[in-house]
Amino acid sequence: MIGVLIPAHDEEMLIGRCLESVAVAARHRGLGGEPVLVVVALDRCRDGTARVAAAYGVHTMALRHGNVGCARHLAAQSAIAHGARWLACTDADSTVPPDWLCGQLACGADVFCGMVRVDDWQAYPAWVADHYRSLHPCRDGHPHVHGANLGLDAAWYARCGGFPALPAHEDVSLVQALEVAGARIARRAAPVVTTSARPCARAPDGFAGYLRRVAGGEAS
Repeated sequence: MIGVLIPAHDEEMLIGRCLESVAVAARHRGLGGEPVLVVVALDRCRDGTARVAAAYGVHTMALRHGNVGCARHLAAQSAIAHGARWLACTDADSTVPPDWLCGQLACGADVFCGMVRVDDWQAYPAWVADHYRSLHPCRDGHPHVHGANLGLDAAWYARCGGFPALPAHEDVSLVQALEVAGARIARRAAPVVTTSARPCARAPDGFAGYLRRVAGGEAS
């Protein structure tokens, strides 16, 4: 079984697109019919996120932590308890391509670190998009870690203690721990996940915060 982990905080407007794309990826013939369990960690949701997730028939868990690291970790624990051998992580404001899951499994490593691209730059001046792309060329061997496009072997996840309880960069911290432990890490250009460039952050110092720093000339 494959577990898909999706933390969500007030994502009523976007999570439907995310779950639809994951459902398509879960039916990809490259998976050979392997079951896919989608776990949505509803962290302090005050809107209709739970209702939208329920409409897609995914597994949900209601949390009050206000911490993306905790949300990802508890979702991972749930998926592993249900028998998941591989954990694929994305975000509620992202959409995955049809070959997302089979592409991760085909990477030939213990960990898959993928790239993300932005779907809409309207909230920023044009130069911000150009600058971001210059810093994040989509190529194999890239140095980046994106929680919206991350996958790993469940046994390695358990061995390294899982996502730490951090409000941001929990994905980077986990991959660093996996590297130290000797896990094989594939940093691939594809499959690419499409994510939002919204300026309103759900996690402090997350992707939205990073883009604001780029716009302010503070990030490189």
